[in-house]
Amino acid sequence: MTSKNKTLISIIGPTAIGKTSLSILLAKHFSTEVISCDSRQFFKEMTIGTAVPSREELATVPHHFIQDRSIFNDYNVYLFKYLNNNSTLLNYYFYVNLNLISN
Repeated sequence: MTSKNKTLISIIGPTAIGKTSLSILLAKHFSTEVISCDSRQFFKEMTIGTAVPSREELATVPHHFIQDRSIFNDYNVYLFKYLNNNSTLLNYYFYVNLNLISN
């Protein structure tokens, strides 16, 4: 792992203002991945009003946590943090990437 500082670039704003396009542009520029922090795009069944990235957009750069879980299965902060060990997951993403994009 490099000794350089790691950077998380967060892109925030309302639905349908171009966060996905900007995230992909930045991920390409920095040769990195996109980690979604959208609470609705996270669920497979929530497709109306969420502006889920298209298959083409998702194929452009690696994306994480887009339509990752079903609304029919229990999921909460405890499961996210402890059962999936996401602090380790984030450390892994930073191990392989100097920068990460969050939208």
